[in-house]
Amino acid sequence: MRLRNDPQLVRHATDPREFGRVAVLLGGTSSEREISLKSGNACLAALQKRGVDAHAFDPKEKPLTELLSRKFDRVFIALHGPGGEDGTLQGALEFLGLPYTGSGVMGSAIGMDKLRTKRLAQAVGIPTTDYLVLRSPADLDNCLERLGLPLIVKPATQGSSVGMTKVERAEQLLAAYQAAALLEPNVFAEPWITGGEYTVAVLQGRALPSIRIETPSTFYDYQAKYFRNDTKYFCPSGLSGEAEKHLANLALATFNAVGAEGWGRADFMMDKTGRPFLLEINTVPGMTDHSLVPMAARALDISFEQLVWQVLETSFSRTRIET
Repeated sequence: MRLRNDPQLVRHATDPREFGRVAVLLGGTSSEREISLKSGNACLAALQKRGVDAHAFDPKEKPLTELLSRKFDRVFIALHGPGGEDGTLQGALEFLGLPYTGSGVMGSAIGMDKLRTKRLAQAVGIPTTDYLVLRSPADLDNCLERLGLPLIVKPATQGSSVGMTKVERAEQLLAAYQAAALLEPNVFAEPWITGGEYTVAVLQGRALPSIRIETPSTFYDYQAKYFRNDTKYFCPSGLSGEAEKHLANLALATFNAVGAEGWGRADFMMDKTGRPFLLEINTVPGMTDHSLVPMAARALDISFEQLVWQVLETSFSRTRIET
């Protein structure tokens, strides 16, 4: 059994039985497990409320082969971070012949890697900041000379701002590098952009209204994203019609460049001149009560239950082929 994927295939369900038996994958083993449990349980409840035969499945507790023995027909992926959002899970589901939501192996793997996303974005003309890869502490002096201060240090393949540090003084750079390198060997630095932060959700090939984010934190970090109640969100974002369309086109172009599909989110910083710079994309964004994709959907009068239903519909692009 294998899967045939046609990203252009859009099919809408009118009856929950069309989905069959659905496994909602949640939890997992990444540093974002806590958020994945919140996202997954919210999506599970929404699907069950609409009559879908959906069940929680935590791959930390059960082998993926149980998806077959328990006779699931498709998978809703609510796993964040490495092991769920980086193509490895998608490859396993391809091997098992189980249709799943969102991006495939390539789009997931590239989208999880901020460095490769930036390189592809640059290749097709999507504006993104300069950067420098930090392979060891020996690179830090060159980093300061080339990028200046302030800057931000990031691990390449972590989500939810895990491992990111703003550096305002030269003596802070080594600790920032070490904090990121504890998570993975691929670390890079970017110049700090002073300006507005925006995000654009993508759902079934269209961009949803942008959201402007304001946080009292140094930047939109893990706590600001999921737990603080003083982070402010503006949707509509206040952009002009022309700027809104431009940001939407950049989000769609980024998804196309990395091979992402189905649904997700693109994040941008806008400098003082109003020029947007791509930060990253998320191929399995958060779906909690603090999350951005549900907020953008509400601006179009799409309820959370409708949104989750439409995300599940993205699994229809993959069909089983007997081999």
